[in-house]
Amino acid sequence: MTLNVGDKAPDFSLKDHNEKEVRLSELRGKNVLLSFHPLAWTGVCAKQMQALEANHERFEALNTISLGISINSVPTKEAWAKELGVEKLSLLSDFHPLGAVTRSFGLYREGDGFSERANIIIDEKGIIAFIKVYDLSELPDIEEIINIFENM
Repeated sequence: MTLNVGDKAPDFSLKDHNEKEVRLSELRGKNVLLSFHPLAWTGVCAKQMQALEANHERFEALNTISLGISINSVPTKEAWAKELGVEKLSLLSDFHPLGAVTRSFGLYREGDGFSERANIIIDEKGIIAFIKVYDLSELPDIEEIINIFENM
């Protein structure tokens, strides 16, 4: 499945690292940043999630919720969140069925068994406003993402 800017974002429900259920459709009225990362416990992924955590208040001021998503299990995400010092960001587990949400956004790497590194911005009405896929070794520019929200 390929999604494009202007498409309605597929709804999903995933548990975060605290076992709290997060449903995309329940976030209507807020902008949402889905920040897909290949695997927990890897260097670039850690920096990507730490950047979201460090900018939590800036996102809040822009009526935005940021969510980190990977195929790792909830217990793995919980341990990783503690290691990273993540307290405000929700790290979502797309573990079972493996990569189902990642697949629905067209970001699952079949040959690797994990997701692309990508940022998807969903507006307050649930419409995809921005999609960017990065090289696996590339750290997404948090200022670029914040700038997009500032100009929405």
